[in-house]
Amino acid sequence: MNVIQRAVAIGVGAALLQALMLIAFAWPATNIAPRDLPLAVAGPQAAMVEARLAGQSPGAFELTTVPDETAAREAIGDREVYGAIITGNGAPRLLVASGASPAVAQQLTQIGQQMSGVPAAPVEDVVPADPEDPRGAGFGAMALPLVMAGIAGGVLLTLLVPSATGRIAGVVTFGIAGGLLSMLVTQTWLSIVPGPYLELSLVAGLVSFAVAGTVAGLATVIGRAGIGIAALTMLLIGNPFSAATSAPELLPQPWGLVGQLLPPGAAASLIRSVSFFDWAGAQGPLLVLVAWAVLAVVLLGIGALRDSRRPEPAPSDPESVPVPA
Repeated sequence: MNVIQRAVAIGVGAALLQALMLIAFAWPATNIAPRDLPLAVAGPQAAMVEARLAGQSPGAFELTTVPDETAAREAIGDREVYGAIITGNGAPRLLVASGASPAVAQQLTQIGQQMSGVPAAPVEDVVPADPEDPRGAGFGAMALPLVMAGIAGGVLLTLLVPSATGRIAGVVTFGIAGGLLSMLVTQTWLSIVPGPYLELSLVAGLVSFAVAGTVAGLATVIGRAGIGIAALTMLLIGNPFSAATSAPELLPQPWGLVGQLLPPGAAASLIRSVSFFDWAGAQGPLLVLVAWAVLAVVLLGIGALRDSRRPEPAPSDPESVPVPA
């Protein structure tokens, strides 16, 4: 392949990648809608509400009948549902949790207004979002820098540190420093994520370690092609389907579920659980991040073992080196 042919092939490949990125980022955003969204219903008219919702929006909600308002609040606090409709004593009342997802809270508010038949339905936000970021825009924008920084860290370690042992040390350092600094900026300067600083730093550090370690680990085991595989997985699948600005149940399926199995989606869900729900519902995303971190350790460990078995170059014999006259 001559220079012109190579240039044309690169241009076509870049155009295809651009089209793929447009699809990956724009398609989920244009197909936001409830899909089996967990919602609780309580009160004497619960059956009527369920029938009405099932008729108006079939497949949109996964409805759970709870005994009373107290049980509904507990279900929201435990991250079992995104909201609740409370019937009895007049028009239905709505409980939402913008801390779980401002987008879902907004949609549920609209549904509550339609059901009540009055301009302003009674709505209570039982787990509100941060007052500095009520619509979740800042929270959603936080996911991409965490992923991009992790990819950049993994790439730099791959290119500049030749040994797998050194890359392990670099990934650990990046995880600790990245977690502490990112949450320092997020909580103090930006003020978009409430909650315990050290616990959130641990989560951010785990995300940084998992992403950077996966990039460096794949590159260590299969070569520089691993950089592309890891980066494209995190960016083209993980980031647009992370549901950081919405909720997994609002995305086209099965991509909403797939996004939660990758570090960006698991990170967004885990940070929400720690920040707003005192670790409720954190088990799933925490296990996902730990699994990716373990994968990174295994890959880098394979590289370190391979380095240790690689024969060292024989030292040169000074007497065998010719001495110029």
